[in-house]
Amino acid sequence: MFPKWLLCLSLVLQAAVVAADSSPPSTAEKNPLTLALALRQAESANPSLAAIRARYQALKAVPPQAGSLPDPVVSFNALNLPVDTFDIPQEAMTQLQFGISQALPFPGKLKLKEEAAEWEARAAGDDVAEWRLRLLRDVAVLWWRVFYLDRALEIIAANQDLLRQFVEIAQTKYKVGQGLQQDVLLAQLELSRLLDQELQLIGLRAQDAAQLNALLDYPANASLLLPRQADRNLPESPPEAELFVIAQQSRPLLARIDKQIRAARSRVKLAKKDFLPDFKVGAFHGFRSGQNPNGTSRPDFLTLKLSMNVPLYFATKQAKAVDQRQSELLSDQFQWQDTWNRVRSEISATLADYHRARNQVVLFDKGIIPQARQTVASMLAGYQVNKVDFLNLVRSQLTLYNYEIQYWKTLAEARQSLAKLKAAVGKPVITEEKGTLDAN
Repeated sequence: MFPKWLLCLSLVLQAAVVAADSSPPSTAEKNPLTLALALRQAESANPSLAAIRARYQALKAVPPQAGSLPDPVVSFNALNLPVDTFDIPQEAMTQLQFGISQALPFPGKLKLKEEAAEWEARAAGDDVAEWRLRLLRDVAVLWWRVFYLDRALEIIAANQDLLRQFVEIAQTKYKVGQGLQQDVLLAQLELSRLLDQELQLIGLRAQDAAQLNALLDYPANASLLLPRQADRNLPESPPEAELFVIAQQSRPLLARIDKQIRAARSRVKLAKKDFLPDFKVGAFHGFRSGQNPNGTSRPDFLTLKLSMNVPLYFATKQAKAVDQRQSELLSDQFQWQDTWNRVRSEISATLADYHRARNQVVLFDKGIIPQARQTVASMLAGYQVNKVDFLNLVRSQLTLYNYEIQYWKTLAEARQSLAKLKAAVGKPVITEEKGTLDAN
């Protein structure tokens, strides 16, 4: 007949395995923050994204302004007014003049100004799309990190309960002369280590939750309740070369710089047109009063005006402006190439990290964790016949729990890599239900 303490130990280990595999949801989990809800909340409420959208709307209003003529000028003048009497009919040349004038840029200049402003506005639209991708990436990364920390804290809590019972069992064996005091002390030491690890993880979760709250426009100290279950499917990714092609066509960051290049080209053309003069036309009607010497009324005057600016200092002004605009164009072209190199590097690094994490998840799920559980069962069987000491039994159980923590951490890292890959490419590239390329 088994001693009472041995029966209790067997029941404790069996209960610990069951608790690690599944535990009933608490009544507080009625409205958990799923990843889909978090992404929708961030997209609709994040103030930074709203600011970028407002800037885009502001820049959309610029092109019509840039392509419009300057406002006409209406003038009222008193010409040749005698200062001794201020009598308007006294002098024949005195007149009260009303006129209107209009500045006319050289043909094509306004179109180029509007074209450059239009490309800048479209680039701002790509800024919105790029910021949205990065926001959703950051939300997903933080969400999965908080999810992992929740699972880790659950495992540590189960570990603590198990070790407390191990301490009681060790004390019971020691009292009846079948155990050693060092078993009690070692079990208590492992329990203290778990408490320290728990405190660290609680601190990390609070930090990550505060950052996630900020992205969701929640109060920094708002309580975040995440679901206890999440999709563990990790589909196969498309080839790296295929991701490069998609990114070149879909990444808003590259599209923004491309539109900036087009705007820079328009500004180069505009700078070259500044060698040509602008015009100003006007028409003025002069009202006269009084009579001529022959008794007839003095006729009114009509004045027509045409003027133009002369680019006399083109060598130090217009020519230098062309050099400036060409250098800006060259800078944008180099920036596109540098950004493209960084995008490809980002895709390669993220894809490699996803493959690493995906393979580790499979290894933990199919190999390491089942083997660790078998090891615990073997240790228990050996401990029952006094072939395994208490310390090795405890450490084998802790090793199992550590592997389970690593499993959840690696699963979260794989999911984080998927979110980063979507942002790096510029669109969803994996249909998670089938693990195939998304054609949308």
